[in-house]
Amino acid sequence: MSAFENRAWLQHYAEWTPHSLDYGDTTLLDIYDNNIAINAAKPATYFFGKTQSYAELDRQVRRAAAGLKAFGVRPGDHVAIVAPNCPQFVAAFYAVLKLGAVAVLHNPLYTKHELEGLFQDHGARVAIAWDKAASTLEALRATTPLETVVSINMIDAMPVSKRLALKLPFLAAKREQLSADAPNTVPWETLVGNAVGGNGDDIQTPDDVTTDTTALILYTSGTTGKPKGAMLSHGNLFSNLLMGKHWVKGLGEEPERMLAALPFFHAYGLTMNLTLAQLIGGELVLLPSPQIPLIMELMKKHTPTWIPGVPTLYEKIVQSAEEQGVEIKGVRASFSGASTLPAASVAKWEDRTGGLLVEGYGLTECSPIIVGNPMTAARRPGYVGIPFPDTEVRIGNPDNLDETQPDGVEGEVLARGPQIFQGYLGNEEATREAFHGDWFRTGDMGVMEEDGFIRLVSRIKEIIITGGFNVYPGEVEEVLREHPDVDDVAVVGRPREDGSEDVVACVNLADGAALDPDGLKEFCRERLTRYKVPRTFYNFDELAKDQLGKIRRREVQADLMKRLEKA
Repeated sequence: MSAFENRAWLQHYAEWTPHSLDYGDTTLLDIYDNNIAINAAKPATYFFGKTQSYAELDRQVRRAAAGLKAFGVRPGDHVAIVAPNCPQFVAAFYAVLKLGAVAVLHNPLYTKHELEGLFQDHGARVAIAWDKAASTLEALRATTPLETVVSINMIDAMPVSKRLALKLPFLAAKREQLSADAPNTVPWETLVGNAVGGNGDDIQTPDDVTTDTTALILYTSGTTGKPKGAMLSHGNLFSNLLMGKHWVKGLGEEPERMLAALPFFHAYGLTMNLTLAQLIGGELVLLPSPQIPLIMELMKKHTPTWIPGVPTLYEKIVQSAEEQGVEIKGVRASFSGASTLPAASVAKWEDRTGGLLVEGYGLTECSPIIVGNPMTAARRPGYVGIPFPDTEVRIGNPDNLDETQPDGVEGEVLARGPQIFQGYLGNEEATREAFHGDWFRTGDMGVMEEDGFIRLVSRIKEIIITGGFNVYPGEVEEVLREHPDVDDVAVVGRPREDGSEDVVACVNLADGAALDPDGLKEFCRERLTRYKVPRTFYNFDELAKDQLGKIRRREVQADLMKRLEKA
């Protein structure tokens, strides 16, 4: 029998991880209400030194829900949240859910060009946004259903001392990085004030919110570069939380400080912090961006016990700790995703912290985790791990997905389980293509060994993972092809030593044009978020193509690597 047929991975489960779990009819709102009932006095958020209890957070949630209700938000409506990690984001997310509405999360650094199609697709009439993103959203009113923008000033959530300091003239530049004027918007403080919707004491969760109710929409592009809204239900998200809680020994049994440096608009940051905190009563140590100087300040003053991250984050923390002589003991557990975790990084991290660091794997459509390394001696560097409880994974024959590949033979990674999404918003064709029967097609090539451990081989989808973020080559190529100097282009990943990649562009120039990297970068920055902008542009006389003229990105990448080896 194959490893899939005999569920060989179960032999590696830790003694505290059951093979199957009881998810009942629990929703995210059930865990929210239960947490408030038992942990009201515990710290909920920590933001640049200011702590907020769960009771204080709940008051913000209820007032925000009442304000949104006054603006016409009803069960099933879509409400966009376009903001960095901050206390207002946490309150906004649960306020939306409290009304039985659906939260649609977006990167606050996205441009009008990137957001316009998304807002046309989901049709949110109300958005809660960072005040620095307000001008971008203002430009969407004319071409999308967006009507009302609530603006968040992150500085308002900081301690009084920091707020006063940021008013000093010599800190004007720092203040401008954090906040901006947001005309034609409703300030967050107004939304949660009595004047709009009252104190929210009468807000009740709609009775018809069930495990099948959509809680969240996150956009992902897949192979085509055209974004699709993955719909995740309360049941999808809760099941992944419960799996994760039982995967990590003792998670939540002691007070947890949870480093929330990964953005909440990413499925990984959302599940590993924003929703998990409610299940375990943890304190979210919030950062608007994963800047190492900010993280090192936390390591000195408010050391987290739980750090989900990406390989580059752990590398940089260890390097900074060594350079600055900072003690980082006390981090009990860390979980890495998004790109390959080097064994050397694991050894350094565990030596410095005294805690465990293991690797896992998943996708937005999977809420997001389907596979993880056991948090025991059975973990295996170089492998993404074994299937989570109640999660089945098999390696399909690419030529006939009904067939499971023999152990040790590569094929497409297929998955099914309670965390698998409901489908793509308004896109039945894409939803059908995402499944083979009831198996979700990850689009990744992998191998399952005879003992059930899974190793990834390559990505069918050709997604570039840089700094933990997904970059879809087709999207960047579409922008570059609009430039008059570009005849054709292939955007590929250039491997880094830490296992992630740099976004680079291999360009076939128009007749008479000269390669102008700075000009091309500026052109991209006007249309794309910074991490999507190619770091380097390479001039190619010819780009590898198939018989139909379609660019073969893998071959282009191979040609680039040969060129770099010769340099």
